[in-house]
Amino acid sequence: MATEDGTVADPARRRRLAVLAGHEGDVGAARRYLGDGDAAVRAAALGALVRSHALAPGELVAGLRDAAPTVRRRAAELAAGAPDVDLVFLLDDSDDSVVEMAAWAIGEQGRPEPDTIDRLSTLAATHADPLCREAAVAALGALGDERGLAAILAALDDKPAVRRRAVIALAPFEGPDVDAALHRALDDRDWQVRQAAEDQLRAEGD
Repeated sequence: MATEDGTVADPARRRRLAVLAGHEGDVGAARRYLGDGDAAVRAAALGALVRSHALAPGELVAGLRDAAPTVRRRAAELAAGAPDVDLVFLLDDSDDSVVEMAAWAIGEQGRPEPDTIDRLSTLAATHADPLCREAAVAALGALGDERGLAAILAALDDKPAVRRRAVIALAPFEGPDVDAALHRALDDRDWQVRQAAEDQLRAEGD
């Protein structure tokens, strides 16, 4: 149903129309939904513009600073494919799901700058949400920078899911500390951690 000015009243339908615009390459329609009053519609519009290869850098940055976590999270996900877009500030976001997505995307961007490694290391050690700590550890592993190794090793004393992620994150690293950590993980009380360590050592031929 449309309102008197011709706009679609139902947010769910507007979201579907935004998604459809992306599939049809209707850049104008997708861009109009960027200013929608519903966060889910705005998030869908960002994805539609990416699908149409038409999302401008300024539009992505605006999405990262949107008032709604839904939009910030979607923008962070899309920024994984935009290495020049800064996401470090989102590691301090008030919404844990945004922090988790930002950490993952930073790992995908592949830019191991000192400030990025420091912030991820702090996040891995101190964030209250284990999903955020796990995402930070995964990002440190993906970046493979030696400055992040200490944080990964420390995460082997965290919750089981974080410990398992830390074992996997050790893949790009080598040295006696790494070998010792993997062998200790073989005796972890969680079977998934033990399995990850076994797989890692097998891949290394140990």
